[in-house]
Amino acid sequence: MAFGRLERAKGGEPMSDINVTPLVDVMLVLVVIFIITAPLLASSIRLDLPKTDAAKPGDPPKFVTVAVDKAGQAFFDDRPVTQAELGAALQDAARANPETEVQLRADQGVPYGRVVEVMGEAQKAGLNRIGFVAEAPAGAAPPTPAASN
Repeated sequence: MAFGRLERAKGGEPMSDINVTPLVDVMLVLVVIFIITAPLLASSIRLDLPKTDAAKPGDPPKFVTVAVDKAGQAFFDDRPVTQAELGAALQDAARANPETEVQLRADQGVPYGRVVEVMGEAQKAGLNRIGFVAEAPAGAAPPTPAASN
């Protein structure tokens, strides 16, 4: 019939279910993140250690100060010394405590070769822990203490 009612074919209804694939992708990414971060969160072990009088904390490492002024004169613990006296004093410090640290203070005008000579004397005496002392520039913020394990 030419004038009859035109009927549409019934098509598919809209889908009302959630698309699970993106949800699974997000969950897998979260699982990977938790797998990576879980060991970092559990790295510190809390222990309640027994108390005893026999366990004493170790003495902090001893240090000696070696300074070199602009003229190249060496000072051992603020006392002027010759190169031979410096070597002997460093050997005495090494005999007293092999873990002694040498805190080296050198004027910025001192030639590098002179600083190396002083470092060589310390290493010849058996002191391998050498710290270089410097001053912070004026107006600089004080350093924050480093976290210890």
